[in-house]
Amino acid sequence: MNMQAIKISGVSVKYRLPKQAIRSVKEYVVYRLKGGRYDYHEFWALKRVYIESARGKVIGIIGRNGAGKSTLLKVLAGVIKPIEGKVEINGRIAPLIELGAGFDPELTGRENTYLNGTILGCTNREMSQKMDQIVAFSELNEFIDAPLRTYSSGMVARLGFAIATDIDPDILIVDEILGVGDAGFQAKCAKRVEGFREKGVTILLVTHDLGQVGKMCDYVHWLEQGTVRAHGKPSEVVAQYRKFMAERA
Repeated sequence: MNMQAIKISGVSVKYRLPKQAIRSVKEYVVYRLKGGRYDYHEFWALKRVYIESARGKVIGIIGRNGAGKSTLLKVLAGVIKPIEGKVEINGRIAPLIELGAGFDPELTGRENTYLNGTILGCTNREMSQKMDQIVAFSELNEFIDAPLRTYSSGMVARLGFAIATDIDPDILIVDEILGVGDAGFQAKCAKRVEGFREKGVTILLVTHDLGQVGKMCDYVHWLEQGTVRAHGKPSEVVAQYRKFMAERA
């Protein structure tokens, strides 16, 4: 068995951003038909990033807004393809990045549960077996057969969390989602993630809560402007990051 759960080797992601404002597709088409040209500049969201994790470890990713953390997680989840480098994932992955992404607002919560489960690699039979516990955890018993368009954003996020964390993942990607719902539901979320840690699930945790990083993580990577500025023991990397932020306050 491969003891590496995640291996990111020299991954880079580059965006082409227009210098002029594009307000709509119609405006873009009309402007181009009139012979107009848009100028672009290149933005490196990630540049030659190397990160790896053995099975059962909790890896923290910290950094300022815009440092490349969310882009990195989307690369791992397969949402974005890097222009260079290689990503190796060994095991079933549950990405808690944008909860409810891929849901259809016209389908019911139950139908969306089957749909999202399929996206995460489960069969309809598996989802049928899990349905009752997913509904119970999300606390949406009264609404599960209502169209998703009638849900609040918090209800959608709760359903997304319940589905993604009920598929017995080998790797869990967590992106600042433990604030879903009220205090009681947040405690349930944190307890479930902690349960995965105790079972030896590999966890990649992105958070601005440096105290949580210190308590949960075995190793930390600090991203700054798309590159890994420092990596190592949580106490050491967090201390460097705090000093960096204090100097810019």
